[in-house]
Amino acid sequence: MFILLSWSIYTKITEQYTLQQLWTLFSDAFSKSNRGYMLLLLLLMGMNWTLEAIKWKMLMKPLQNVSLFTACKAVLSGLSFSMFVPTAAGEYIGRTLYIEEGSRLRSVPLSIVGSISQLIVTLIAGIAGILYTRDYLVQNGSQSLSLSSIWLSGLMYAVTAAVFVFLLIYFQISWFARWFEKIPFIQKHRIFVQSLEEFEKRQLTQILLLSALRYVVFIVQYLIVFRLFDVDIFWVQAAFATAVLFLILSVIPSVPNIAELGVRGEVSRQLFGLLSANSAGIVFTAALIWIVNLIIPAIAGSLFLISIKIFRSK
Repeated sequence: MFILLSWSIYTKITEQYTLQQLWTLFSDAFSKSNRGYMLLLLLLMGMNWTLEAIKWKMLMKPLQNVSLFTACKAVLSGLSFSMFVPTAAGEYIGRTLYIEEGSRLRSVPLSIVGSISQLIVTLIAGIAGILYTRDYLVQNGSQSLSLSSIWLSGLMYAVTAAVFVFLLIYFQISWFARWFEKIPFIQKHRIFVQSLEEFEKRQLTQILLLSALRYVVFIVQYLIVFRLFDVDIFWVQAAFATAVLFLILSVIPSVPNIAELGVRGEVSRQLFGLLSANSAGIVFTAALIWIVNLIIPAIAGSLFLISIKIFRSK
């Protein structure tokens, strides 16, 4: 799929641009005049994963106290694993390495709570993005992606229903944990879900707010990179369209992050193509966001994993 999508992107772009034009667009983005934007983009990358580390630190509190630095290492190590293992599984595996033996499996349900909080934010923002796309883009004549008001309305209702379900599960996670413990099979292994009983609504709300802050960081990153590659989209339109992009990426079956670039590029090209004819800039934006948010942190995570191996071998 990655190869097919990459080839599709390449052929569509080369139909509109020469290689010289593509190189000019790319090189201009990294010119001296844009160094401030690049620095801000990197700072936002650090903020993004620091927020995730703070969130994971809070989630692990029922099991053990984790320092912020250890939480950062765990989050980045999980990201490194997810480059070659389906995203969620890879993240959980990498993060458990920083949990004491005997508690590692118990940490997985806690990490899942964090994933649910991020998904809830993505779905809620996605609903707003769908409404904007339906009311201001599709009804004004744009028909890319074979979109229609009826199709978007159906998607909106489905996502809204999913939000209510996830919110119910999320804020009643302690009740669900106690209920699951009554199931015979689960009862034998209830130690793995008992830590979920300690979550209070206040703590869950704080975790949800951290997820929302991360989401804002993602949006701002896209706005900055659009500026770098001369993708001329009004910031409000860009923000709503990015919300739809994140929604689509969240419902696509999980794949290793290393194979995600083709999906991001193709979906971005078609979605943001509703708003801008600069398809090359759109694809370059997707690629740079992927490198900054996933590849660079994953490399840092791999260094932490190597240090763990060296330390244990000694």
